[in-house]
Amino acid sequence: MAFSSGNSGGPMADINVTPLVDVMLVLLIIFIITAPLMSHKVKVDLPEANLVQNPEAAEDRKGPITLAVKEDGSIYWNDEEIDKGTLESRLATAAQQTPQPPLNLRGDRTTKMRVINEMTKIAQEQGMLDVGFVATKEKGQ
Repeated sequence: MAFSSGNSGGPMADINVTPLVDVMLVLLIIFIITAPLMSHKVKVDLPEANLVQNPEAAEDRKGPITLAVKEDGSIYWNDEEIDKGTLESRLATAAQQTPQPPLNLRGDRTTKMRVINEMTKIAQEQGMLDVGFVATKEKGQ
């Protein structure tokens, strides 16, 4: 036993700090390299947002147009029943407004898709750009 190193084979009580020091040195080097890069930012003068250019126009601006179609073909413009001729003239007038109001198209659960498609085509022919479809979320989701 003259060559005994003093290890009895039991658990070691000292913490190996070499990996910790290696990681800390790598992080220190990374921060030393990136710190000067963070101080050289490009200064840009951003324009201020002026959402309401004309206060009178903001008061005239109305919400979206709601177009409801039932299974029997009856058409409702914001809950007011109209015919196809009136629909086309109102859509043409709405398409000329600046900004153009969005058109929300609602259909009954039983309304055929060809009727909805026909209303969409009429709206696009009159110049409506923002045509959306309204649906309700299913209860199971």
